[in-house]
Amino acid sequence: MRMPTFRRLLGFLRPYRRAVIGSLLFAWLAMAMTVLIPLLIGDAVSAITDHRRDDLLPLALAILGAGVLRLGLTVVRRLIAGKVSVDVEFDLRERIYSHLQGLELGFFDGQQTGQLMSRATVDLQSIRFFLGYGLIWLTQSGLTILLAGAVMFVLNPVLAALALAPVPIVVLTAMRFNRLSRPAVQEVQQRVGELTAEAEESVSGIRIVKAFAREEHMFGRFRHRVDRLFEQNVYSTRLRAFYSPMLGFIPSLGLAVVLLIGGRQVINDPQSFDLGDFTAFYTYLVMLIGPMRSLGMALGMAQRAVASGNRMFEILDREPRVTSPPDAPPLPEGPGRVAFEGVTLRYDGAEPSLSGIDLEVPAGSTVALVGPTGSGKTSLVALIARLYDPSEGSVRVDGADLRAVDVRSLRRSIAFVADDSFLFSASVAENIAYAKPDATGAEIELAARRAQAHDFITRLPDGYETVIGERGMTLSGGQRQRVAIARALIAEPRLLILDDATSSVDARTEETIKEGLREAMAGRTTFVVAHRLSTISLADEIVVMDAGRIVDRGTHEELLGRSELYREIAEFGCEDVVFLQKDTEERELVAGL
Repeated sequence: MRMPTFRRLLGFLRPYRRAVIGSLLFAWLAMAMTVLIPLLIGDAVSAITDHRRDDLLPLALAILGAGVLRLGLTVVRRLIAGKVSVDVEFDLRERIYSHLQGLELGFFDGQQTGQLMSRATVDLQSIRFFLGYGLIWLTQSGLTILLAGAVMFVLNPVLAALALAPVPIVVLTAMRFNRLSRPAVQEVQQRVGELTAEAEESVSGIRIVKAFAREEHMFGRFRHRVDRLFEQNVYSTRLRAFYSPMLGFIPSLGLAVVLLIGGRQVINDPQSFDLGDFTAFYTYLVMLIGPMRSLGMALGMAQRAVASGNRMFEILDREPRVTSPPDAPPLPEGPGRVAFEGVTLRYDGAEPSLSGIDLEVPAGSTVALVGPTGSGKTSLVALIARLYDPSEGSVRVDGADLRAVDVRSLRRSIAFVADDSFLFSASVAENIAYAKPDATGAEIELAARRAQAHDFITRLPDGYETVIGERGMTLSGGQRQRVAIARALIAEPRLLILDDATSSVDARTEETIKEGLREAMAGRTTFVVAHRLSTISLADEIVVMDAGRIVDRGTHEELLGRSELYREIAEFGCEDVVFLQKDTEERELVAGL
């Protein structure tokens, strides 16, 4: 067992130490009653053999009282432990969710959603169950062995030594089992995460799966994950199948010794060790078999909790890389001037996505970013919202380096409309008001009208109160984009970023949306990632990008006159330019051969 991880897990109990101590105290008192009962049974047997009839009733009442007291103590202990377990689960869920929300976008780029969900659910449950119940079982089993063993030594030291001789063997066997079990259990948890990720991806992409009739293929992929999990579970089950019965068998050796040696002692020398003492002694030994088995089970729970803790701490120990400096000031007031100064961006040490970007955008102007797919347009606007930090250089808004200001105040000054138009499973009104929760109904409707969304919203079953499905999938692509645009416009941001925001609407709808956008963009610094010439017309200036660099900038007419790349974009569109470039490269290669 990894003690540093185990100690960190115990740290989650610190806020509830009084309740934990109380739960342990009640557990120990219950164990004291449990240990008392065999003594009373032994006295009752001695009373029977000695024909002490008057002693039977008090002893029976004492046994009943100890049993009732143990019952009450156990119920109270379980209530306290259950409350602690739920409290710890609440704290863990809140902590891991809060931490995930604080991590930068780059972290999620390299993570599977299913893996993250597995750690926040399956692993968390293992930790919660051990801290709430397993730890009590561990201490309770250990205390039972200690108390019962002490009484056994008082009754008959020699017989107790022989009867308890298997205990070290049980401990060593349990230690070996745990050493083999921990990596096996951790691998099970990893494969559960893989299975969860596969299931999440299949459900999220169910439209594509059905559209291409790939159900059998996806089932095959899922079956592969299930088989991997099955194989690992079988290996873990084999370990338990061998070691758990072994842990149960070893204490039986003590029972055989007690029956053989203790029975002869009762027969040969009843004055020193009578039938009542033998009954009490034997009952204690039988009592110890359960705690020995529970000790192995509790240690197994501890191993699962440590394995889960390692996976959870991998997330919690991952420090956010896009954070506000201590006591960072808010973004200063200003008209919205944006400047890129020698900016280079690398994702996790890969080749630069942006190189040597120097760009100044005057306040209140609209800039269109155009270029082939993969030229760095989206990466450039992501830096403005500080979704990533530049590897070199700086990005400034109204003279302030974005890394020196409070990141929340920065993002409250920016509205972002992405091409995927993610919506939440909530009402249309709630989705539009997401950037401004206190927005009035009139403000929501005005934003929807600007985005040309009002008409289709009123035709929905419950209008603005219609609850849309997960990710907004009950709406068409164009409808989702219009709701996303309305969500951005209601924020009245200093900076507006439109990342191919009208890609899913037809030309007529786009023309009407553009009228609303012109009104919203007036006097506001706006970046438009454009793939259509019609969208480019919204801009005061056009910046042409290629291979992560700015290759030209100017007005539409200026660029048509001097930029071959821009002429291709204007004629064919950004996506087609990629194919044109590849075709040119292939022709040049053939000519060279």
